[in-house]
Amino acid sequence: MTPSPTSTAPPDPSVASVSPAPSAASVSPAPPVPPVAPPDERWGAGLWAALTVLCAVIFLDALDVSMVGVALPSIQADLGLSTSSLQWVVSGYVLGYGGLLLLGGRTADLLGRRRVFLVALAVFAVASLLGGLVDDGTLLIAARFVKGVSAAFTAPAALSIITTTFAEGPARNRALSVFTASGASGFSLGLVISGFLTELGWRWTFLMPVPVAIIALVAALKFLPRQREERAEGGHDLIGAVTITGSMLLLVYAVVEAPGAGWGSPRTIASLLGAALLLAVFVLTEQRVKHPLVRLGILRSGPIVRANLGLVILFGSYVGFQFVAMQYFQNFLHWSALETALAFLPAGLLVAVTSTRMGKLADRFGTARLIVVGSAALAAGYAFFLRINGEPSLATLIIPGMVLLGIAFALSFPSLNIQATNGVADDEQGLASGLLNTSGQVGGAVVLAVVTAVLTSGTGADPIGTFRAAITVSGILAVVGLLVALTGLRARRAPAEGEREEGEREKVLETA
Repeated sequence: MTPSPTSTAPPDPSVASVSPAPSAASVSPAPPVPPVAPPDERWGAGLWAALTVLCAVIFLDALDVSMVGVALPSIQADLGLSTSSLQWVVSGYVLGYGGLLLLGGRTADLLGRRRVFLVALAVFAVASLLGGLVDDGTLLIAARFVKGVSAAFTAPAALSIITTTFAEGPARNRALSVFTASGASGFSLGLVISGFLTELGWRWTFLMPVPVAIIALVAALKFLPRQREERAEGGHDLIGAVTITGSMLLLVYAVVEAPGAGWGSPRTIASLLGAALLLAVFVLTEQRVKHPLVRLGILRSGPIVRANLGLVILFGSYVGFQFVAMQYFQNFLHWSALETALAFLPAGLLVAVTSTRMGKLADRFGTARLIVVGSAALAAGYAFFLRINGEPSLATLIIPGMVLLGIAFALSFPSLNIQATNGVADDEQGLASGLLNTSGQVGGAVVLAVVTAVLTSGTGADPIGTFRAAITVSGILAVVGLLVALTGLRARRAPAEGEREEGEREKVLETA
């Protein structure tokens, strides 16, 4: 990997460089846009303002994934929804978000990151307002889906604005650590905020983001930089967009509906087969189309593949665990919504407090080491909760377990984002961030479906055993994630050993 011309600090040693293949349409490529902030200079007020806007929006996007959780019983009672309909208040957002992220990332690259970000943010504000005002369950689910679609465009656009604004190295690592920690904080604090708002009324969980989104939109118009050569070359890959989006939507739909319809039902099997068929068509299309939606060569990078697998496991296992914990705290222990929300407070606060420090740690130790430590903390946190019983101790079970999960998110989430985007060309930053966010959302949907199936298959005679079995799913995934992360350490040592051997050969030649 070659450092940016304005950078005096070395790049992250744990990330390999990705060199995109030349496009047939790129006869004389335009020079890259100079980074706004050299890593060896202090950031000005304008850069901090732009980063604050992007962080506020990713906080809202992540907040919406989890904030509705505590409010679901109130929504069900007020709107008269069945249990099967109620799940779509959550699943509608996941379908819109996870299914359209790749299209959102590519659209940002082609049409302009700033423009896509602003339009999607405006749609998010309108959908939030409608969700808080409707009195019909179907309209509420539709509003949630639209919010998910808008987040699918704001998230990759915001991340690619950062990676094309800050030079690769310490400056970008610092910005990404703040940005991704804001997303992790939004997701972690979503249940806490929801607990307070639900005491006022469930509609406030939808209305609260509206003024924040409007303020962020006004600030974005003023502070987000207008970069030269912002758009990528090439055209729209419509076939690729339709097939990959359809595949993701069918996959998410299948795993969300499978616990109720049955994994062996014709509907589930048809959905999974349809998702696989569309994915196969997508791969064939990307190999032949002139301007592909996804340059498949980007997946030849070991660090990028490990980062995507890591986020599947981190986000997926935690979404599954969170669902189990909600059932355990509220339905089994009969805690209130506020008490349940406060149980998650240690993890959320830990992520929020450490947000600005992760970039420095990544510079010093490399992302591979941080991901290993974070993965180990994740597995240990789930292991703690396997000790649940009818009278859990706050001091010896809940607080230590939540702290470990907070450490896992604080270390792993920013590091995975840094690793997934370092070494990627500016015109493919939207693609890289879209891939990563898609991995997280689809992973969350798949693991949640599996955990739900475990919970519903348990008998009422041993509810604690059923909860432990469901948490075990997340624990097993965390161990797999640790093994994947350890391969990143081996990948780092191999180039270092090769460089030493090359140096020894040069010394022998010089002596001769």
